[in-house]
Amino acid sequence: MSENRLPHEKGFHISWDQIHRDSRALAWRLDGHGPDDGAWRAVVAITRGGMAPAMIAARELDIRTVDTISIKSYDHQSQSEARVLKKPDDKLMGDGTGILIIDDLVDSGKTLEVVRELYPNAHFATVYAKPKGRPQVDTFITEVSQDTWIFFPWDMALQYVEPYRGN
Repeated sequence: MSENRLPHEKGFHISWDQIHRDSRALAWRLDGHGPDDGAWRAVVAITRGGMAPAMIAARELDIRTVDTISIKSYDHQSQSEARVLKKPDDKLMGDGTGILIIDDLVDSGKTLEVVRELYPNAHFATVYAKPKGRPQVDTFITEVSQDTWIFFPWDMALQYVEPYRGN
């Protein structure tokens, strides 16, 4: 990627339909792989991006216990130090055994690294993965290049675009 490019100039646009299909594919990949006779005890979404994929996976896997962990590692389009803002109940989580932790994307891996320190035996799943973060994720669906900025549907708005060649 050119050093003069902004992060959004090499973009991968995800629609609501695409995130739904990819999240269902993630659930199918995880089905039957939990430690309790293939079942998972709970799903924990990393907020905010992991909430939609976690809800879809919980529905597909018939998991009723769903919680969130809130990690802040981005300010708009720049990464900052990851910090925990809110975490699930310690009795639910234990060391993470039987817990599916889901996020939309692993980028640098710093967010998942923080969560993995808290719950070393949890299973970490993301819909999308970049190379730097792949070592932190156990299961993912699609890999994108490190210099690609993913535009998720919850960050976008529909608007008119001028045609390339006049009106």
